[in-house]
Amino acid sequence: MRVLCNICTNSIDDKIFCMQPVLRIVGGGLAGSEAAWQAAERGIHVQLYEMRPAKQTEAHHTEFLGELVCSNSLGSKLKSNGTGLLYQEMELLNSIICRVADRTCVPAGAALAVDRQLFARELTNTLSNHPNIEIIRQEISVIPSGLTIIATGPLTSSSLAKSLQAFHGESNLFFFDAIAPLIAEDSIDHSLTFRGSRYGKGNSPNGDYLNCPMTREQYYRFVEELVKAKQIPLKSFEGEIQTGVDAGPGHFFEGCLPVEEIARRGLNALAFGPLRPVGLRKMVEGTPPYAVVQLRQDNLHNTIYNMVGFQTNLIFPEQQRIFRLIPGLEKAEFVHYGQMHRNTFLFAPTLINQRLQARNRKDLFFAGQLIGIEGYLGNAASGLVAGINAARFLHNEQLVEFPTSTMVGALCHYVSHADRDFFQPMKANFGILAPIIPKIREKQERKAALAERSINEMKMFKGLL
Repeated sequence: MRVLCNICTNSIDDKIFCMQPVLRIVGGGLAGSEAAWQAAERGIHVQLYEMRPAKQTEAHHTEFLGELVCSNSLGSKLKSNGTGLLYQEMELLNSIICRVADRTCVPAGAALAVDRQLFARELTNTLSNHPNIEIIRQEISVIPSGLTIIATGPLTSSSLAKSLQAFHGESNLFFFDAIAPLIAEDSIDHSLTFRGSRYGKGNSPNGDYLNCPMTREQYYRFVEELVKAKQIPLKSFEGEIQTGVDAGPGHFFEGCLPVEEIARRGLNALAFGPLRPVGLRKMVEGTPPYAVVQLRQDNLHNTIYNMVGFQTNLIFPEQQRIFRLIPGLEKAEFVHYGQMHRNTFLFAPTLINQRLQARNRKDLFFAGQLIGIEGYLGNAASGLVAGINAARFLHNEQLVEFPTSTMVGALCHYVSHADRDFFQPMKANFGILAPIIPKIREKQERKAALAERSINEMKMFKGLL
């Protein structure tokens, strides 16, 4: 079969002809990488377009596919957690993201955290060496014709974002997201910290986290300085999709609030939030800590630590001044300061169906955070669905809808059916799963039953793929 591979460049001489059916995937993040793998494993020739390093985003720093720009944690691996259940479902479906994450993981209690550099490099090498995947370093400025998956993520280039807005016919929604600081391990005063995971969970005998305990007085002083600290001004997206809109607290994504925004909600908001000492108090001799700042290993060499829950938009000198008030971090060396970056997403329910296929163009699919899926594994899961369905489309097979009793299916159902007034990026959680009837009242028992049903459903559904 001879098809025109139109990548929508300005010159007609730049159009490429291929001698076999081609799937174009725009975006080399977690969703695009997983989609490429799933389609390639089904015998499809994939052209994976990634604009980096020729054109970088405001948050990325490398040329690697699947670069993690926020946390290095992909979430829990436990079935009792929504992300952990999603991970187990994806493992059943030969997820490349799960496979590479397992190979590059670092200690993180019950969470799946990775050495982010090694993870991205390993993923890039794996996809580069697949015989059915061709990686093309080029920016795509308009939606291509022909079979395509758009998985450009929340940092979609302004030109492609305008093309998407014109195609969709809806105004883009948007919010600002935040990144936590990274600290050099040898600059931490270990005499003031202790090792431990909440409730003793984790792989290391002494605990997978470094913990910085705070007394009530230390905590109150920290919060007092934090709420009055100077922030980086957030501007509207000049020259991009929307202009003239000032960012404010209402534009932050609730699941990734800056630490200073949480502190403004009340004096003890952090002590009952990311700094809660629950599950750690008994590890400290004497008076239990009033609050605890956790540091998570960020690379396999154990030389860099991530400040858990410390996404921030403070100016860099203020980050240094205020975060050094934390016991053990008085001389902290910041490998990377926290930052805010713009995240864009589309109103997916009027854009796509549950198969992640565009409602008004059958050979176009979408995946990732661009359609309102939150979390690393959630993004990868949507790429998995889009990749499978795009391959089936090219093979003239019936497209599949994953059962809403599975976490993969529930995420796809949410982004294709949510009400406009309540649509926000959604991560894997038990609340979006189809309920069990009759209802189980006890929470943990209900979660266990939902997880067991989900895994069983996915095992049966796998036979249809």
